[in-house]
Amino acid sequence: MSLRSPPPLGRDLTVIGTSEGLELRDGDLLVAEGAPAELDLEATEAVDPERAAEASRAGHQRWSAEHPFPTCFACGPARRVGDGLRLFPGSLGDGRFAAPWTPAQTLADDAGIVRPEYVWAALDCPTSAPVAEFGGAVAVLAQLHARIDRPIAASAPHAIVSWPIGIDGRKRLAACAVFDADGRPAALSRALWMELR
Repeated sequence: MSLRSPPPLGRDLTVIGTSEGLELRDGDLLVAEGAPAELDLEATEAVDPERAAEASRAGHQRWSAEHPFPTCFACGPARRVGDGLRLFPGSLGDGRFAAPWTPAQTLADDAGIVRPEYVWAALDCPTSAPVAEFGGAVAVLAQLHARIDRPIAASAPHAIVSWPIGIDGRKRLAACAVFDADGRPAALSRALWMELR
């Protein structure tokens, strides 16, 4: 998925199927486009949900003090419990960041499996943690490449771990994995963030 323009809020957008994949449009304006692709990425070392929770608590002040988008659905510190995912990655001290995630039952289908759109949301914002400069220039997501390898059960504890891949000028690359309580990777993503001018 690649963003082509800032997504408008508070109004319906149109999804259009194309020969390449899907387009998200606001009238004639192309907002985003997506196409199937292989994600060649291996998970980092697993972190258990308890350690992820410790990192998140220790890093909450950094994450929330100068957050550029405090009402973000996935990581906004202004979101109340039960309203959004409330993922607040904190440093593990080795360049990686982690946050706990126990997906709410409201995010799941009738079988209790978290719906893909919410898994993708959980794989998005945590990738900014290892490459963001909080209080400095704002970076926004430009591209997200993700895959779900196994079902993610609602109401079960998970750990989300993100790590940097590299920085090239205004481009910031990072990756993310969702681990279940047994340390098995369930989903992975690679993200490109662009620092705004």
